[in-house]
Amino acid sequence: MHILLTGGTGLLGRQLCRLWQKQGHQLTVWSRRPREVTRLCGESVRGIAHLNDLGEEPVDAVINLAGAPIADRPWTRKRKVLLWDSRIGLTEQLLAWLERREQKPRVMISGSAVGWYGDGGERELDETAQPVKEDFASKLCGAWEETAQRAEALGVRVVVIRTGLVLSNEGGFLQRLLLPFKLGMGGPIGGGRQWMPWIHIQDQIAAIDFLLTNDDAQGPYNVCAPSPVRNREFARILAGVLHRPAFMPLPGLALKILMGELSVLLLGGQRARPARLEAAGFTFRFTELHAALDDLLGRH
Repeated sequence: MHILLTGGTGLLGRQLCRLWQKQGHQLTVWSRRPREVTRLCGESVRGIAHLNDLGEEPVDAVINLAGAPIADRPWTRKRKVLLWDSRIGLTEQLLAWLERREQKPRVMISGSAVGWYGDGGERELDETAQPVKEDFASKLCGAWEETAQRAEALGVRVVVIRTGLVLSNEGGFLQRLLLPFKLGMGGPIGGGRQWMPWIHIQDQIAAIDFLLTNDDAQGPYNVCAPSPVRNREFARILAGVLHRPAFMPLPGLALKILMGELSVLLLGGQRARPARLEAAGFTFRFTELHAALDDLLGRH
């Protein structure tokens, strides 16, 4: 296939490029820095600055993962605009490009997150659930999904991946936790009861590949391991894998003062379940958190 990626130089995009190069696919990455694409993604991956650079070259699939990091900085008004434009604005550009093309891709896989549900409390959330609480992250994901799903009217199969916390040894959420936990300064956040839907990056990449090639896959999928854990349990297991204590909780009030509205991402959670992935026949390699962290952190 000829696969077009947005967000191809990010954590997931680079891993997908590695996999699909091995499988023999032709890969193009739409990027603000197209000259860096080959270095970051592989020698056979082409970078383009504009979608029109493709001309009428056939494209079989679009993987839409671009978006400014949501948890890197407080949600100021300016930051919210950037987060919105980098997801919804970019997806709207994709749709406009698709409308102009005679040849349409068969499938588009578009990013989202379990944050679509808002803070779900104790509710078990499969893909039939509706948002429990609407915060900025929930509204952002909702608008992103609705925009992507407009491609269905063009005859494109649309899959939306509601991703959990991706665990990787090459960046992302886990890497931010390692230093304080290695220093023995890790611990639960707030009350520690909030649910954390996690997934090993190998399973994340395998799931996207599975949904790409499964012609029956359509609509939203929770892409997270089938065994979410509470924040307190996550801290205990991570500290155990690192052979460090985990007794320094971060009070919720302090987090709200430091991070403002952004603190909802850490103080809230989702007890999400990958019901549709499992029903489709996808098999997770890592279903238990301890095994996933042990694999990533090399503590065998």
